[in-house]
Amino acid sequence: MALNLLFLLFLLLPFSILIFLAFIVRPKPTKIPLKNRHIFITGGSSGIGLALANQAALEGARVSILARNPTKLQEAKESIKLSTGRDVSVFSVDVRDYEAVEKAIRDSGPIDTLVCNQGVYVPQELEEQPLEEIKFMIDVNLMGTFNLIKAALPLMKNRADRGPGSIAIMSSQAGQVGIYGYSAYSASKFGLRGMAEALQQEVIGYDIHVSLIFPPDTETPGFAEENKKRPQLTSVIAASSGAMKAEEVAKKALHGIQSGSFIVPCNFEGLLLSIATAGLSPQRSFLMAFAEVVTIGILRIAALCFQWNWYGSIEKWHSRKS
Repeated sequence: MALNLLFLLFLLLPFSILIFLAFIVRPKPTKIPLKNRHIFITGGSSGIGLALANQAALEGARVSILARNPTKLQEAKESIKLSTGRDVSVFSVDVRDYEAVEKAIRDSGPIDTLVCNQGVYVPQELEEQPLEEIKFMIDVNLMGTFNLIKAALPLMKNRADRGPGSIAIMSSQAGQVGIYGYSAYSASKFGLRGMAEALQQEVIGYDIHVSLIFPPDTETPGFAEENKKRPQLTSVIAASSGAMKAEEVAKKALHGIQSGSFIVPCNFEGLLLSIATAGLSPQRSFLMAFAEVVTIGILRIAALCFQWNWYGSIEKWHSRKS
């Protein structure tokens, strides 16, 4: 009898937790449509941004892309037209210039989905990295995102009768866990998470939904160039995570945006990392909330194993140098 009761409790407990989570998860699930709506993508002239623009255009969105280089923007415009048959608007702007950003957003027309995808990545040990380089990363990755959102919000809040809106922020797995040689880069990407968590609370009343995307290393022209400069020890530690193609990341990102997900991982490792670092972030899916609740202990053990391996690599590195 006692065994039967224990077995019944064992079966009922997961269902009780699922029902409880379905009741409390916030914000509630939503869908962000793209067809016939305006998506504004920064860093849209190459890499993930260009792949996002292509896929959004194929889904029937009106697309605007912003980047610094006018030549690359024109090439991207022609490429998207060739592959999708749709015209896109282009804006040659530095995201560090708030006035220029504000003008571009105003000229582009009402935005339904803003994708803050711009980013620079220069890996180096903090002691060796020039302060100008550190400031450049923070200004583009973090302050540039502040500029974009601050400029876009007034118009996005006044999107009367246009359905739910979205603000998507491109972070990085280096915005979830710090890695040797990423002190400045991780600082700029970790900052985006704090912004996104607070921002979601500020804009949910206007039916605007924030997505925070965490891609791994991605095969882009910029990544290939910067990888030539990164410390050897960074490559040793980061070798455990493979690189994805920009088109694959864009597909995962766009699906996450359309489902209104707050945390958007891009591969299985990213999913585990997102669960392990869920903390107090919002969660729309009660099933994902359940996965976070029941796996957090074992994932913490896995995280400690990774740290053991990384610090072991660092110790070996320094012992060979001494």
